[in-house]
Amino acid sequence: MYHVHVKRLTSSQLRLHLAEALDTAERGEPVVIERRGTRFLLRVAPVNSRPRHAGRKIIDIVDPAVADGEWTWSWRAGNLAFRDRRRRR
Repeated sequence: MYHVHVKRLTSSQLRLHLAEALDTAERGEPVVIERRGTRFLLRVAPVNSRPRHAGRKIIDIVDPAVADGEWTWSWRAGNLAFRDRRRRR
């Protein structure tokens, strides 16, 4: 018969042993936290192996002067504007 040991902690114990509880959950062992008669299960959330927007550009730069860094955005007094980065002679 397969037996799984469940770690049980009160919320006060959890405050003292948070790192240990996280390590236990990370190993795949269940951790139950009880506070005022309510039980909470601490477990590792599944990780999506592929980012949702991998490789998708948010902004396309089409002007070569912008791509070369000659222009940038400036935020002043609540206004967003293009600003020339080239040195003036």
